[in-house]
Amino acid sequence: MSRFGITTAFTAFLFCLPANLQAQELGMPFRDCENCPKMTVIPPGTFDMGSDFIDPMRGDEMRPRGPVRTITIANPFAAGIYEVTTGEWRTFVNDTGHEASDCRAWGGDRRRFGHTWEDPDYGRSVRDDHPIVCVYWTETQDYVAWLSEKTGETYRLLSEAEWEYVARGGVDTKWFWGEDSSKICDYGNVLDQSAANDPALIAGSGTSMDMAATCDDGYPIVSPVGQFKPNDYGVYDTIGNVWEWTQDCSLKEYVNQPVDGSAYKSVGLCEKRAIRSGSWRSRVLRQERSFRGRDPELTSYHLFGFRIARDID
Repeated sequence: MSRFGITTAFTAFLFCLPANLQAQELGMPFRDCENCPKMTVIPPGTFDMGSDFIDPMRGDEMRPRGPVRTITIANPFAAGIYEVTTGEWRTFVNDTGHEASDCRAWGGDRRRFGHTWEDPDYGRSVRDDHPIVCVYWTETQDYVAWLSEKTGETYRLLSEAEWEYVARGGVDTKWFWGEDSSKICDYGNVLDQSAANDPALIAGSGTSMDMAATCDDGYPIVSPVGQFKPNDYGVYDTIGNVWEWTQDCSLKEYVNQPVDGSAYKSVGLCEKRAIRSGSWRSRVLRQERSFRGRDPELTSYHLFGFRIARDID
């Protein structure tokens, strides 16, 4: 969909929104409580999800990004402007007594266990404006349930389709800023030239510096949220920083998944959940909006966080 089409649709539905959300016409974020994540309204629209590219993965797995299918999102919804932060997660923990899960961290040629969201093995103190990491998918469900009860609104994770729609920012170019991949360091925290100063960041991972961006984004590891340029929806960090859990049970190919933007729900046990965005340690190819991560829902990793959505009645 063109930027013009998005703007027209956005103006059309603005006057149907509650008064406290009509300020979005001015690009103003909103939040439903003092320590709630900042949100912005995403307009309805239609887009082609996925691509025909197939990614080679570890163990000779070939992971398709398609087949391409047309998705129509009929109603507006709100999305987190930023990934949920450590400070916002801390408010949830303090209010509920939620216990931290055991988290694994990348340690060069091996993975290190025994970390938590309070100590994700960054080699420095975690900050409240860092994205929360080291949480299971199941814990994200605890968080959105708590937030929904606290505010009286319906919070949830974005579906995989909604995530890709938001990440596009209302444009059809390869990247939400255009076609030039060399500008990626202006828009996200990715594997870049700063990683060359610390070979342990990628040692033994199957990633090499020839897969890195040719620029330097200033952050060899995680960055605070919102340090890079947003897309046209005013949403930050859909490129890199940390991977973001979505609501879907992940199918390896888009076969039986809904085309209305809703999440795919498994019958019985869900083997893997869809996770998107790339991270500060992910190669450029995996920062593309159509790349599909798939991980067990009880994975807690210092590269995995999440972004939330909110229904608009």
